[in-house]
Parts: sequence; structure tokens; C-alpha cells
Amino acid sequence: MIFHKLSLVFPLLCLCFTSLLTRVASTQPPFSCDPSNPSTETFPFCKTTLPISQRARDLVSRLTLDEKISQLVNSAPAIPRLGIPAYEWWSEALHGVADVGKGIFFNGTIRGATSFPQVILTAASFDSYLWYRIGQAIGLEARALYNAGQAIGMTFWAPNINIFRDPRWGRGQETPGEDPLVTGKYAVSYVRGVQGDTFNGGKLKGNLQASACCKHFTAYDLDNWKGTTRYKFDARVTMQDLADTYQPPFESCVKQGRASGIMCAYNRVNGIPSCADRNLLSKTARRQWGFHGYITSDCDAVSIIYDAQGYAKSPEDAVVDVLKAGMDVNCGSFLQKHTKAAVKQNKLPESEIDRALHNLFSVRMRLGLFNGNPTTQPFGKIGADVVCSPAHQVLALQAAQDGIVLLKNSHGLLPLPKSKSVSLALIGPNANSAKTLLGNYAGPSCRSITPLQALQNYVDNTVYYPGCDTVACSSASIDKAVNIAKGADHVVLIMGLDQTQEKEELDRVDLVLPGRQQELITRVAEAAKKPVILVLLCGGPVDITFAKYDRNIGSILWAGYPGEAGAVALAEVIFGDHNPGGRLPMTWYPQDYIKVPMTDMNMRPQATSGNPGRTYRFYEEKEVFPFGCGLSYSKYSYKFKSVSQNKLYLNQTSSTKMVENQDVVHYKSVPELGTEFCETRKFLVTIGVKNHGEMAGKHPVLLFVKPARRGNGRPIKQLVGFQSVILNAKEKAEIVFELSPCESLSRAREDGLMVIEEGTHFLVVGDEEYPISILV
Repeated sequence: MIFHKLSLVFPLLCLCFTSLLTRVASTQPPFSCDPSNPSTETFPFCKTTLPISQRARDLVSRLTLDEKISQLVNSAPAIPRLGIPAYEWWSEALHGVADVGKGIFFNGTIRGATSFPQVILTAASFDSYLWYRIGQAIGLEARALYNAGQAIGMTFWAPNINIFRDPRWGRGQETPGEDPLVTGKYAVSYVRGVQGDTFNGGKLKGNLQASACCKHFTAYDLDNWKGTTRYKFDARVTMQDLADTYQPPFESCVKQGRASGIMCAYNRVNGIPSCADRNLLSKTARRQWGFHGYITSDCDAVSIIYDAQGYAKSPEDAVVDVLKAGMDVNCGSFLQKHTKAAVKQNKLPESEIDRALHNLFSVRMRLGLFNGNPTTQPFGKIGADVVCSPAHQVLALQAAQDGIVLLKNSHGLLPLPKSKSVSLALIGPNANSAKTLLGNYAGPSCRSITPLQALQNYVDNTVYYPGCDTVACSSASIDKAVNIAKGADHVVLIMGLDQTQEKEELDRVDLVLPGRQQELITRVAEAAKKPVILVLLCGGPVDITFAKYDRNIGSILWAGYPGEAGAVALAEVIFGDHNPGGRLPMTWYPQDYIKVPMTDMNMRPQATSGNPGRTYRFYEEKEVFPFGCGLSYSKYSYKFKSVSQNKLYLNQTSSTKMVENQDVVHYKSVPELGTEFCETRKFLVTIGVKNHGEMAGKHPVLLFVKPARRGNGRPIKQLVGFQSVILNAKEKAEIVFELSPCESLSRAREDGLMVIEEGTHFLVVGDEEYPISILV
């Protein structure tokens, strides 16, 4: 079967689940508008029959200036005279509810939460419904923590939907990868799941299960590289790159996901701090995209506008800049300290504070925190039993299984045979660490099992040796590792990175494995009886060209940071209880890519700077492994079965033309074509898929478009759709994509305007191509 052996996993699941529930007295969650308090029942802001906007205005009108200012920071104090408890805006749930922020506590009945794979590995499944289910589980567990009295906030600062632009970025692991479509669809799926919406959206009528926040708005993908920090960095971004790379995930998160939160980033974009950019926060997010929610700064992002960036000439000016731009709440204490002075100096009208508070209290009301006793509310019956539930732990296992990517499998080395008589050598600094599996922004997990323990469930005679002192591998005991490898039937090396090598505030300067890891791998592979299996735990890509072409290394698996169930998933893949189907959500570049400065934000190749382009859409040189790479124990084939239209007529009264290499290219702008045209010209693409192998498998099908005309800033190709299909051995299926020409066949001009050009475009799936003609 494609899925795991439940008999292996469920005893572990149930054992760990019961150990996390301790018998302590339950604590009532904090809420406003207590019906047993006669002093609050007359307040209009407590009347659930009134519109939330009216309730929020009433509440704000009752506050003094000092009370108003007190609410502009993440740790908002109580207002006892109105029966309003303290509230914490900062909580984290990147790949599971965590206690990294200040709003969640694992000190009561609930001692841990389900830790799903780090986002970069989850993205490798290319399964948007899986992403939704993960978001749904996180939202349920978050609400359960609140109901158990272990949360003083229900606003979670996730997902991270910045584009994984540069392979050295320490936080690339937190993102869905390098592709804007994948990142946008991940954002929509995750947000809908967390907030309590349906997979297709449209269910929410105001009530939020929990609040999700799209971050970091915008063009943020550098933390600390060679002395350049995110706090001072001024990202110089073209309108073209903003239009087709950096902004689309946020637009999807807001317009389709209906996220209730946005976080503005530390960095400046073209000279303007993101949190002080009115065009970005108010014009784009609120007016153009229809955002309804709150906007928070990243932590201390307001203070650096004055302190580090020198953009504001005084603390009071920084306050004015961010509030007038449309920011609502400051993670930190800066607004608490300097807002009153800005008002007294007549730099800031009190109405700007009221505007921010209206947004903040509206979100708290949508969460049901001003509706009286939460046990009587729509989400009030979600109990502690959903946290670390067997269903959620099976989901964590499935996410890890579906994300693991098989990069090499010479002569069908994997899967290994299941035989109790074989011996296994397990070598590497990541082979016996449960913590490494979690990645960053992780809280206490439901259970903990290392790769060593998981593999020992298959092979009793397993000998483990780390080989390196740490992942940095500055010291390696290679000779001893070689001797161990010589005596084993099979060798698995679990190498890669961890949070000492890549994380928030730590970008890499190299793309090769740290220290002496490569030497250890090569020497062990030379000594082993058979080709070895190399497993890489890492978020960002590494240049393992040496392993790709080493005949002594038979198989390579990338497992990202696969979460609490990752070790079991990895063992199941190695021994054939799961057929791998993950595909890389980012390009793996060679080491010489480090010649490109991380500070160069250009996506397109630049001959003058030597930038060869970024991501599969624009990178023109040879990669180590391409975006979308991923093998399986089965072989799949594709065939275009039908395309509902292969010619698109832009039969408008006029078109625009440009001269390019002495050729005249006609095009129409997408805004000019209009919404009705874009909707009515959608077309269907039906693709046949066949599993030629002997194992059932889950397989992501990726559909690209590439233009016949190259150059002038056009992408080499562009992902326009993806779906996963589960096929038994030898089984066939057909999958249907619905494409909009305005989204799938358009490109960004240098000024950021999206246009559709005349000429031929090719639909591409695997090695199959199908032409589409656009006629003006």
C-alpha cells in the first residue's frame, strides 16, 4: 500500500498522546462581555446582534487617549473598567502551534501540539488539499488551547509567504519555495484551514476559528548576509519583479484566502520602510485587494525606522509614518512610548489611532472574544482531545511521506529489502536527533522519535555512529565510520544542515555541505560493500554534485525538516512501505552561485552584474537539481488528452505593439481585457497519467507554460497548475486543469503591467508539449 503500516505507528501515537495530557484544573479562557457582569450588558460593543464595525466604533469611542495608546502594541493590557482582558497579538503556528511567541502556553492540561513538517517539505507534496488539512488541524489545536485557558491570543503570525529567492536565505525553510503560484496556493489553503473556512472558501461569515497573518510584506528574503542585515537592508526591486514574483502570493493570501492579518517587513523597498509605505499597506492591500483585518509590524520594525534606518527624523515621526501608512499594531513597545508625544505635538491626529484600533478590535470580535462565555460560541466545544489526536499525527506522517523527495536511485537500490537478517550502518550527525527534524518556529511536539529509532524498527542489527562532532563537522572520525560501514550489508548516511547553519538572522555564505561532511560521505561510500543511501536534512539547497555523480552513492533522499513523524516517514520510504512522490519546490544551485550577491533582488538575468537569473523561471545556467525534480519507485507517463481551445482571439478593437529585435509584437493588457473576458475565455486541459510501476503511488502532476518567444524579461517557463493523483500499479487516470489566459498566458512588462502577447505558447507536462496560439 502507498500509506504506512498503521501497526507500526499507532502504538507510538497513542502512548505519546496520553503522556501529554496531565490532570490539572482547567482554566477559563479570557473573554469580554461576561453576561454575569451587569455593568457590561448595556455596552453596545457587547451586543452580538449589531454589526462588528458598529461594535468596534462604540468600544473605541469609550477609551481615553492613554487607553487607546496602550492597545497599539502586541502585549495589549487589560481595560478593567470595560471588562476587557489583556490580549497578546503575537503567537506563532508556522507548522504547528508553538510557544515561540507570547500568546500560547504549554503549562496546563495540554503539554504539546502536533509538529508538522517544516513548510518547505510540505510544499514538496504539491498537494493544496493536504496544506488545507494541515492548516485546519493547526486552527483546531489553537482553539483548543484557548478553550483550555492556555492562550491569551488567537492571532497567529503565519504563513511566511516570501519567495525563496536566494538559496542561502536562512528562512527559506519556512516558505513554500520559489514559485509564486505554489506560494500563493499554499497561503490560501493554509489560511482557509486555520481560520475555519472550507477548502474552496466562502464559508466564513465573520467568525474566525483562529486568525492567520500573511508575512512578511514585502520583498523580504534576506536576514543577515555578510554584514547586511534585514533591519537596514533596502531591497531595490523592479516593478516587473514586484508584479510577477514578490506580490502575487500576498494578493492571493488576501483576495482568495481572506487572511485577517498582514505583517509588514523590516526591510525597505526602494527606499521606503515597508511599515511606513502607505501605497503598500493602504492603497494596495486594503483598497486594491480588499483586505479587511489588522496590519502588524514585525518585532521592533517601527523603532528601526528611526534608529537603524534613519528614515524618520524623530521617534514621533516614525509613529506618524506607520500609523498614517495603515499599520495598526506594533510588535514591541515603541508606539506605547512615543504615540502620545506625537499627538501632543500635533503631528498625529487621534483619528489615526482610532482607525487602527477599529481594525484591531474588529479582529478580536471576529474571533468571538467579545461575545461572552466562549463555551457557548461556535468554536467553544473544541476540546483538548483534538490536540495531538491520532488523526492529526497520521496527518503529520502523511505530510512527511508526501514531501520526501527521491533525487537519485541508481539501479533501483531503494527500497531496501525487509529482512531481519541484514545489518545496517547508520552514520551521520543528523541520524540520532529528533530536534533537527522539527526545523525552526517549532513548539513542543506530541512525540519524539529519531531516525535511528525508526530504522531500528526495521533492522534490529543497526549500528549507529555520528561520524562528525556536530553538523558543522569541524571534527570528523572518518576512519571509525569507514570501519563500521565495511561490516554492514547496507549503509545510510543522514547528513545536511540544522538550525546552527540556517535560521532566522543566519543566512549561509556557501552552498556546500558544512566542514568535513563531504569527505566523510565519500570515504564511507568508497568503503561500503554496496552503494550507500544519502539522506539530506536541510531547508535550503546544497550543492551535492559530487554525490549526484558518485557511483558509490546509489540513492539520495531530501527530507527537509520533516517534523515529529519525519523519522517514521523516512524509514518507510527507505524500506518501501511508502512510495516517494515529492518534488523539489526550489532549484538546487551549484556552489558558484554564491558569486551573486544576496542583496541583488533582480529575478531576471543581468549581463552587467553577472546575475544569471533566479529560480527556474529565469535561471539560465546548469542546476544541480531543477525545480520539480523528484523520482519514484514507479515510472509515470503523461499525454495531453484534450485542450478545449488551442486558439485565443484577443478580438478587441485595438491592440498595443512594441518593436523587439526588429519584430513587431502585438499585445493586450490584462486590465484592458477586463474581468468578463478573463472569465469567459477560461479553458480546460485534460491530461492522461499512467503509473507503469509495480507499486501504488501518489504523484504530483506539474503543468507549465513556456513562450515560443524568449528574452526581454520573459520567463523560461512558468508553472500554471499542479494536482496530485493516487494511482495503483499499472493504473491510468485523467486530470483536468482549468486555466485562465489572463493568469496563465500573461507576463509582466518592465513597468509591471500584465499583458498577453500574440504568438505561440506551449503547455508542458513532463516531456509532452501542446501549442496554444494567441491571435490579435
